[in-house]
Order: sequence, then C-alpha cells, then structure tokens
Amino acid sequence: MPNIEPATDCHSQPLLIVISGPSGVGKDTVIHGINDRNLPIHFVVTATTRAMREGERDGVDYFFVSRAEFERMIAKDELLEYALVYGEYKGIPKRQVREAIGSGKDVMLRIDVQGAATIHTMCPEAVLIFLTVKDEEELVRRLKLRKSEAVDNLKLRIETAKQEMRRVNEFEYVVENEDDQLKDTLDAIEAIIKAEHLRVHHRKVNL
Repeated sequence: MPNIEPATDCHSQPLLIVISGPSGVGKDTVIHGINDRNLPIHFVVTATTRAMREGERDGVDYFFVSRAEFERMIAKDELLEYALVYGEYKGIPKRQVREAIGSGKDVMLRIDVQGAATIHTMCPEAVLIFLTVKDEEELVRRLKLRKSEAVDNLKLRIETAKQEMRRVNEFEYVVENEDDQLKDTLDAIEAIIKAEHLRVHHRKVNL
C-alpha cells in the first residue's frame, strides 16, 4: 500500500488578525478585553500624531509621536501601512509586526477600515474581523457620547463612520459589539481565532 503524505503540516502557523470597523464600535475596548484573557497574542501598538485622550497611556494604547517624527518614520520606511485619518497620521510599525510573527505568536492589529484594506492587499492571508453595531443610529449615538470632538470634526467623523459601515463585505468575519455585551463579543472573536487554528490548510503570513 503506498505511503500517503499528510495534506498539510499539523503545526498551526501564527495568524495576523485585523480588528477593524468604524469609529465608535469599541475597537479599543475589545482589544483591551482580548488582552485581559491572556491569550498568546502580540498586540501591535499603533503610532499616531493625535493628542492623547484622558486615560490613555503612551506605548500601551498608542505611540503618541509628533508630526515631524511620524514623517521621519514614513521617510525611513518604518511603517507597514499608514494613513491620514481625520487630519492626523496613524500607522503600524513594521518591525514590531515582523518580530512578533517571527516569534510564532499570533499578531493582532487594531486598525481603521482604510488601513485594513491596505493590510489585506499586502497580506491576503490576514484574518479580517469587522466590528459593528446594530445600526447607524447606534453608531451616531456612541460617537456623540464620547464628547471628544469639536462640532465640525464630529460631523466629519459621523459621515466617515457611516461610509465605513457599508464596507463590511470587504471582511471575512463580522462581530456585533452590543452595549453591555462585551463578553459575547470577546467570545466570538476568540472562537474565530480557535477555528482558524483548526483549519486543514493554515494561513501563511508573509510580510
């Protein structure tokens, strides 16, 4: 009887997991919640030129840098992707992602919808998860409750967020993050990650 080679290596490859969605859907809260579960995941810290908000910590929530420093990072090709979002730069440090993937850990990015599209172009094997809320009215309510924007900026953010809500079909998974149901959201994301590691043909991340 001939030897039959296995279809794939049984060792699961590290995943590049993208958590995305419009402003107001709770991306930061979800990232903190997943982190609190102590899963073997490296959480990439995004660099940004926007001002630090109350309760945020440099190097934990974001790397808060000057516009000049960010532009230096662009010039030195130190960013995996970057974008100008609401007048401020946001970007993913390239070295941080590559070192984490190289260590064998899953890597999780918190990124806007525009950035998620860029990452998917660069790395089609990334796992794209779209966070959403039940409807646009709920999204607008959350954005207004934050009270972190001037009136003109808030209008722009609301309109942009509505447009981003309609890009859900660009993603592989969608998870609704309802108020007071964070555990359900985290359970759903953890289930996606576990299922991805059980695939017969593993995703292979190349960056």
